[in-house]
Amino acid sequence: MEFPDLLTRWTALGAMAGAALVLVCRLSLRSMRNEPLRWLWTVSCGVFLLHVACAFHFYHHWSHTDAYETTARRTQEMVGVASGSGLYLNYVFAALWPADVLWWWCAPRSYRERPRWLTWTYGFFFAFMAVNATIVFGGSVARITGCICCVAILLTVFLSYRSHKSR
Repeated sequence: MEFPDLLTRWTALGAMAGAALVLVCRLSLRSMRNEPLRWLWTVSCGVFLLHVACAFHFYHHWSHTDAYETTARRTQEMVGVASGSGLYLNYVFAALWPADVLWWWCAPRSYRERPRWLTWTYGFFFAFMAVNATIVFGGSVARITGCICCVAILLTVFLSYRSHKSR
């Protein structure tokens, strides 16, 4: 495997692992005041943006059309529908994660007190994108990493829900 492939793959896996660790800690600790978590969330987002840049540079040569066609081809292979529209979800995700990071840095109190529906909506979208990127469309290492991260997050959600309900 050549350097561009390694860099593109490992930035995706690094971003996913960092984000999963933050989410598990947030759910477990029930606190978002923890500075290391905010830093890890920020770094994970930066690594994700580096992944996007690598993918566009090394694979699509900064062409939206090429990225769209590649997405349509991969979607056809994986789910039987030739649509590149998932690329637009990637663009939304690439805008939302940095916005979330900025919100946490610029207005931490507002961020902590945001409506639960917003937190859950963003969380489900994040999970949807992560599952598609790693488990559905990723290679074997990405699938394993994605499965481990998803199981860790789901287990944490279940355990935090049970402990919250028993109080």
